[in-house]
Amino acid sequence: MTGAHRYLSLGAGVQSSACLLLAARGDMPPFDAAIFADTGWEPAAVYTHLQRLERLAAAAGIPVIRVSAGHIRHDVLDPGHRFASMPLFTLGPNGEHGMARRQCTNEYKIRPIKAEVRRRLGYPHPRRVPAGLVAEMAIGISVDEIHRARDADVAYMRNVFPLLDRGWRRSDCLAYLQQHGLAEVGKSSCIGCPYHDDGFWARLQAESPSEWADAVAFDAAIRHGSARATAAGHPLRGQFFLHRQRVPLDQAFLRPKPPGDTDSPGCGPWTCPHPASPAGGDLQTREVA
Repeated sequence: MTGAHRYLSLGAGVQSSACLLLAARGDMPPFDAAIFADTGWEPAAVYTHLQRLERLAAAAGIPVIRVSAGHIRHDVLDPGHRFASMPLFTLGPNGEHGMARRQCTNEYKIRPIKAEVRRRLGYPHPRRVPAGLVAEMAIGISVDEIHRARDADVAYMRNVFPLLDRGWRRSDCLAYLQQHGLAEVGKSSCIGCPYHDDGFWARLQAESPSEWADAVAFDAAIRHGSARATAAGHPLRGQFFLHRQRVPLDQAFLRPKPPGDTDSPGCGPWTCPHPASPAGGDLQTREVA
């Protein structure tokens, strides 16, 4: 990696944690900062791991910066707050299946990181970043996920992929983390992300009953759509659900994968493995601008 401005998109999952550890140990050129976009609703285990990363990075002179666009759970349930659509499963009045649009990754992860990069370059919005001033953004994508590697969509950032340069797979990242005392790294994603697989939901229910109860309560609260749209007289024509079975979360029949199978990946800012959800047609809530 070369250039005057080098940053790491830190999701606090396996691959981005490996990138930070590599830099902190001098096995990779250092970053000017590692940037973590905090939705406010990550599992407690993610925040605990993030604190470990902050300590080891600080010892190497790499600041870990937390940026935020708000608390996604609170914002969704706030009638006075704009609703950044989550990819919720929809059930129409006549039993139609669909999904709501996914705007949450962009609004709660990508935009705050871009704003921080612009600030560090000295050109916060709405100032125009001069041509030729470019920051490298390292993204933790391993060889087994190479299809998720994408170019940046702004001229002032250039995405780079240090794990691809090293030929590392996710298993290499896990081995490196374990070798240096950072085992049991989870995946970064909101507690109430509809993309969770049944393995995640089953573990949450068994190992973190308070977070499970939080997700169940949120699932019930979003059943009839955005709080803001409902308050404005535009209720959802159908129902929202967190689980793909389109039943209340605590009534879903969970079918975790057999031991050894790979769980679904987390939701990094530029590495969410799921395509943007299509608009829900007649089911999509009409939001107030």
